[in-house]
Amino acid sequence: MLILLEIIQMLITIARWVIIIHIVLSLLIAFNVINTSNDFVRSIWNGLDALTEPVYRPIRRILPDFGSLDLAPMVVLIGLSIVDIIVSRLAANIATGGAVPL
Repeated sequence: MLILLEIIQMLITIARWVIIIHIVLSLLIAFNVINTSNDFVRSIWNGLDALTEPVYRPIRRILPDFGSLDLAPMVVLIGLSIVDIIVSRLAANIATGGAVPL
């Protein structure tokens, strides 16, 4: 059971990094530091967009429209942090035999 929880924590960490890289890349594209006419940049952008857009889409439907400000990545990062806290507490509780309060 602990191995499964560690795998979940590793996947949460990977998801966090993918979202952070997506945010940074979107800022670099928005401020024209890098250009999507480059094939390499476009392929990275399309790959990251394919990974993150299915997660962002339902959140964007719920959030009010803030114009060009997209708060969906922040909501996802907060949600991932909450899940990570729950998983780490659960792992600590299992490792100590129930001595750690949830």
